[in-house]
Amino acid sequence: MAMTGPEPEDLTARARIRDAALRHFGEHGFDRATIRGIAETAGVSSGLVRHHFGSKQGLREACDDFLLKAVRRLNDEARTHRPPDTNPVAASMAAIGPYRPYVARALAGGWAAPLFDEMVRMSEEWLAEADQRRPDPPFADLRARATVATAMGLSVMVLYQHVSRGLGVDLFTPEGAHLLAVTLLDVYSHPMLGPEEAASMRDALDKISHSSTQEGRGAPLRRFEENHDD
Repeated sequence: MAMTGPEPEDLTARARIRDAALRHFGEHGFDRATIRGIAETAGVSSGLVRHHFGSKQGLREACDDFLLKAVRRLNDEARTHRPPDTNPVAASMAAIGPYRPYVARALAGGWAAPLFDEMVRMSEEWLAEADQRRPDPPFADLRARATVATAMGLSVMVLYQHVSRGLGVDLFTPEGAHLLAVTLLDVYSHPMLGPEEAASMRDALDKISHSSTQEGRGAPLRRFEENHDD
């Protein structure tokens, strides 16, 4: 898998090792990837890999940090000086696309926590701005909504093959990025529930939660009474 979108440092041995690690971790997983295999792909010795990163864990952390910076850069561009004729979804797919296997495996495997947490933080910023335009107060707090929204957004990356098949076009093509962007716009601008229906369902959920809590509190006493009925 060829890596694209290099940073200025990418001609260095350290950057070649990092890119090779992104590829190996994405294709084989962290446990099966080896320092030797990564070194061979980068065209360096295993000793040089250890010299730069110390261990395989250190190398994985460097990969996470690299992607963290890339995501921050994309977010900054979207918030400040994105050209008006740029499709933000296409720009994101082009920048992150080469690293999709790594991101998908990392998220599904439970690592890359700093990357996920930073994306949640950025989602909080977007939601906080959107909240100022909301006519009604949110049901859940900002952190909870940002966490779930981030997970939902990243699921497209993790489920890339399924989403591409469902849409009938590869997401990592201009046509696929365009269709995804249009679809997201429609989903986010036309909610399935109206405010009144959502409020009614929220009330029902609160009643269920309250009932379950009360029942849960009384259960230990009932069990004690049943066990000591004699």
